[in-house]
Amino acid sequence: MQSVVVLGATGSVGVNTLDVLARHRDRFRVLALTAHGNHERLLEQCLTHRPDYAVMVQADAARKLEARLQDAGLPTRVLAGTDGLATVASLEEADIVMAAIVGAAGLLPTLAAVRAGKRVLLANKEALVMCGALFMRTVQESGAELLPIDSEHNAIFQCLPTAYRPGQALSGVRSITLTASGGPFRGWAADALEDVTPEQACQHPTWSMGRKISVDSATLMNKGLELIEAGWLFGVEPHRLRVVLHPESIVHSMVEFEDSSVIAQLGQPDMRTPIASGLAWPERLDAGVDSLDPVSMGALHFEAPDREAFPCLRLAETAMTAGGGMPAVLNAANEVAVADFLAGRAGFGDIPRAVEAALEAFDGAPAGDLENTLALDAEVRAWMDGTGGRGTERETGP
Repeated sequence: MQSVVVLGATGSVGVNTLDVLARHRDRFRVLALTAHGNHERLLEQCLTHRPDYAVMVQADAARKLEARLQDAGLPTRVLAGTDGLATVASLEEADIVMAAIVGAAGLLPTLAAVRAGKRVLLANKEALVMCGALFMRTVQESGAELLPIDSEHNAIFQCLPTAYRPGQALSGVRSITLTASGGPFRGWAADALEDVTPEQACQHPTWSMGRKISVDSATLMNKGLELIEAGWLFGVEPHRLRVVLHPESIVHSMVEFEDSSVIAQLGQPDMRTPIASGLAWPERLDAGVDSLDPVSMGALHFEAPDREAFPCLRLAETAMTAGGGMPAVLNAANEVAVADFLAGRAGFGDIPRAVEAALEAFDGAPAGDLENTLALDAEVRAWMDGTGGRGTERETGP
């Protein structure tokens, strides 16, 4: 019986993880669940899965959850704040940690799990985008087992030899191709994108995801962040990584080897498949996902992304090539810009403009240790909040 901690339990990946775990109660037990502020949803999950620990980042939400759990007679111990996240991520009795907190907020608890030597199922790409070198070095030093859960990176991992683990040198690989659905606006001209609404941007054609990731998919920033993540996970230089649009979302990624063989992973667009793969690896278990019928799925289509209409992909590629602290700048600026868009404070087209302004303002930001990375992240966010990403010159260096 393996004990599992789910960081970000109320998000889409967390919900899907609990679905898979519930199908295999003879094999897994839920040790801890965490959420930011949705105490009602976490209460429901605690009543169903009866974890030993529950964490709410918001202190008020933690008090409300604790009172409700006591009323229900559940002995679940409730912790609060970011310290609570790190505590449950590194519990001695934890075997597996699902790192599914969205954005920069997931960095510290994910690192805590890595430092504790856990099997870490990485669905938080921002941890690698912000400080990939530090993160991967910590994986090697701690002996943690890092398994990618993003559908594209899990697909790449499945295409590689069974003995391979992220962080090891790749042998015989010529290139890696990440597929992207293209989001709800694939094929749209740049001027048509100016007036789209948050509701339109969150209507993903093939995947069911949270609002922030849905917007990132619509701008193609999600794919840009995934390129950076892939570079760190698999030690691949930027020129050996590419993106193709694949609207059916059946082929999740492809690996080309030196002999020109190409191995691809296919499956339904359902996150339970990569989640089950990470939980059971190197074995397999039922994920509750329908089988893929090659006859009924029909033709598969592939096309090049439009970097003019969707400049976020180009901006991510620029940050990846620049290296240093620039991916962290990219991520922080994008998180603020997307939050502004979802709150109605900015338009869809303002997202890439704000991110580009931040990259120009923070050009040459160096990579640093964890403290310096967090400081850079905070500085970029403060700059974005102060200028709206309109390109005002910075007063201080990174």
